[in-house]
Amino acid sequence: MLARVWGCRGSLAVSGPETVRYGGNTSCIEVRLDSGPTLVLDAGTGIRALGVAIDQDPVDELHVLLTHLHLDHLQGLGFFRPLFRPGADVHIWGPASPVQSLADRIATYLSPPLFPVRLTDVPAQVTFHDAPKEAVTIGSATMRAGKVAHQGPTVGYRIEENGRTLVYIPDHEPSIGVDLRDEPRVRTDGGDVAHDADVLFHDAQYRDDEYVQHIGWGHSCTEHVMGFAHDAAAHALVLFHHDPYHTDDELDTLLADARLRWDGAHEQICLAHEGLTVTLDRDGVRFAD
Repeated sequence: MLARVWGCRGSLAVSGPETVRYGGNTSCIEVRLDSGPTLVLDAGTGIRALGVAIDQDPVDELHVLLTHLHLDHLQGLGFFRPLFRPGADVHIWGPASPVQSLADRIATYLSPPLFPVRLTDVPAQVTFHDAPKEAVTIGSATMRAGKVAHQGPTVGYRIEENGRTLVYIPDHEPSIGVDLRDEPRVRTDGGDVAHDADVLFHDAQYRDDEYVQHIGWGHSCTEHVMGFAHDAAAHALVLFHHDPYHTDDELDTLLADARLRWDGAHEQICLAHEGLTVTLDRDGVRFAD
């Protein structure tokens, strides 16, 4: 399994000299399996460049796994070139809602007046699925989802292949309603999905001093993501969903603080940046720029 980050910014895409090193596109990760379809985690603005790359080397079947439908995780979908390729087989997964189907909720965005092309008019074959509570097989991997604390229906995803596990939880506020010092997260929301992950991509939007001004906004601070990763027994941690107000230098400081709290080697914890690749195979886990 090979994962590549195409976008890791949270809430709003940003650009400029202060965000060059980590990137300004919102959430999107490509996951290539040993065999079978390509998986795409979220459809933030990073999916545009991924779609261009896929268009140059077409993939017959794609699975887009949406954690939730906030715009920073959805707004790139209408610019995903495979949707406009006749014959492309695109499966879109997302959290279930008691109010509307996944297709109807996405069509609210991909339709006038918010978007010029209706979802029903794209030439690709698009199939919608509710995120599965039980593992389903996609190519050479299995995938399942679990609910996490965030505004609106939101899930995290667990992907397993050849004895390795990648977990993706980009928006999560694990502290809501509990004291993390007394309540191990493996027993509460997200803990089952994240448990014993070889690599955990997790929300780390705020510094600890910033979090007090954002309680209930649905995101983690450094203390909380480190506690969650520890209780989930994650082997490696990738800090994700960077605040749009954080410069590259501020993100460096956040990483240094997180590493002081990490029990393992420093190479087992890093900040997501555009172009980061993570290889998970029988030989272990390897990170590369």
